[in-house]
Amino acid sequence: MNKLKIAIQKSGRLYDESVKLLKDCGIDLKNGVNKLKTECDNFPMEIYFLRDDDIPQYVEDAVADVGIVGENVFYEKNKKAEIVEQLGFGKCRLSVAVGRGEQYDGVEFLNGKRIATTYPGLLRQFLDKNGIKAEIHEISGSVEIAPGIGLADAIVDLVSSGSTLFMNGLKEVETVLKSQAVLIRNERLDPEVRQLLEKFLFRIRAVKKARNNKYILLNAPNDKLQEIIRLLPGMKSPTVLPLAEVGWSSVHSVLSENDFWEIIERLKDAGAQGILVVPIEKMVI
Repeated sequence: MNKLKIAIQKSGRLYDESVKLLKDCGIDLKNGVNKLKTECDNFPMEIYFLRDDDIPQYVEDAVADVGIVGENVFYEKNKKAEIVEQLGFGKCRLSVAVGRGEQYDGVEFLNGKRIATTYPGLLRQFLDKNGIKAEIHEISGSVEIAPGIGLADAIVDLVSSGSTLFMNGLKEVETVLKSQAVLIRNERLDPEVRQLLEKFLFRIRAVKKARNNKYILLNAPNDKLQEIIRLLPGMKSPTVLPLAEVGWSSVHSVLSENDFWEIIERLKDAGAQGILVVPIEKMVI
């Protein structure tokens, strides 16, 4: 029987969220200490725990059918694989940073400068796109200290909060790439494995949909019911049930996380009471 072989980080910033995603998808994951491979009991899947930089190569070589990796790594390695789903976690950006005291007026500042990075491929593309001639210093780890020790005039590195840049006297001036975790796949999957991937994607999308929505229950006076229903888009239309107290109904619906607080305020203004908000574990549409 075929199994879907998936590669994830064995450690690092994407490991915890990758494991959580698999578990949220109902996949029974057993990962012992320093284990490089495990099989799942309740889904036809093998999981490989690898260095993030190696995952695109393993997927290209069909050692793994799919892999979870940051877009920054995927585009830097430039292997023959394709993105099938953005996963919504591990968000960061690959940015240019210079000393806080520098007068930065645009990308032309980088002409003739020395730039340190662990992403020379993406940096070269960025420089070429902007017609900039600069010297690239490829280093691994602690890129942010390069200007301070005289190795470079600027850096290109991953940024989340920017606190590491601040502590090293740097400021972010350009975004090279916005990145998040993605699911990539080998370009030549056989039909049976492709079917397994579709089943896995179905679960992933249900989990993602649930994360972006909230289940809401509220009490509404019947004379305000239609006004309140108009405020609740839901998946199709809200569910309305009569309450034991005459003249009142219970209204159930689903709200998008993005619109949540604005709609809640409007519901209260329209007369809704006893509003309960419940997280959704899975959401299948």
